[in-house]
Amino acid sequence: MKSIGEMSMEELAAYVCSELEKEGIDTVLSGGCCVEIYSHGRYTSDDIDLIDRYNGGHRKIKEIMERLGFCEYKMKRYFVHHKTSYFIEFPRGPLGAGDSTVTTVAIKETETGILKMLTPTDCIKDRLAAYFHWDDLQSLHQAVWVAQENDYDLEALVQWSEKENVTEKFAIF
Repeated sequence: MKSIGEMSMEELAAYVCSELEKEGIDTVLSGGCCVEIYSHGRYTSDDIDLIDRYNGGHRKIKEIMERLGFCEYKMKRYFVHHKTSYFIEFPRGPLGAGDSTVTTVAIKETETGILKMLTPTDCIKDRLAAYFHWDDLQSLHQAVWVAQENDYDLEALVQWSEKENVTEKFAIF
């Protein structure tokens, strides 16, 4: 097994996701790291966002992370490890994109564990939500990169954009 300092972002996320799973905490990778994986590195991120799907409790996550050698940093928002430049954040669930709940996740096996992550379609939704609601053009570009590199469900995106009431902005995508 690789040491934490030797792990890529994807491997570190899979390792932490798997270690938490062993303790009954179901986490899913979202945010910029999903974009990095699905865009094949066109976008890079230094923070690993793992959503606690069922809000199992920060206290238990903190205990497990400390056992793995991570400590809390910046008002209990991030977990850092002295052997890696990546930091890990646990945004509160539920897992979603815009106002829609995410129910299906992608599974990716790595040398360091099993990574649960947003599907390409939900990753696109996640990025488009930032564009739709906050006019974040960088997120629009990220959604396009993910779409260019992956199979995704266009009809699901159309229906979702209608529910979000942003069909005019969706047309730009």
